[in-house]
Amino acid sequence: MEKLKIAYICVHNSCRSQMAEAITKKLASDVIDCWSGGTETKEKIDPGAVSIIKKLYDIDMEETQRSKLLTELPPVDMVVTMGCNVACPALAADTKDDWGLEDPTGKPDDEYEKTARSIEAKVLELRARIIYNR
Repeated sequence: MEKLKIAYICVHNSCRSQMAEAITKKLASDVIDCWSGGTETKEKIDPGAVSIIKKLYDIDMEETQRSKLLTELPPVDMVVTMGCNVACPALAADTKDDWGLEDPTGKPDDEYEKTARSIEAKVLELRARIIYNR
């Protein structure tokens, strides 16, 4: 069966959406292909996000990912917004979801870890649904 194609999007594509891309690739790449993107980009991925993803999942996002614009992403089946407090970017897809995650940018490490663990739970739940519905 073909993998579900997901775009994780946020305005700057520097923290939560990047974390979701890394976690999904680590925990659900058997059933999901994913990318992250935004309407704007940052010069680099948020250092706090890079640090916590390295610590929890042994992934160096600075080596495996980069900040991307929505226009750089391929067509997807599902769009997941991270919970932007401003107008979330939009991208065409059959299915849309908003994970309502607080932005940990500039906060202590425990906030980044809380965000990562929330993303992990949502990714594992989504993976289980995909496998169940096959």
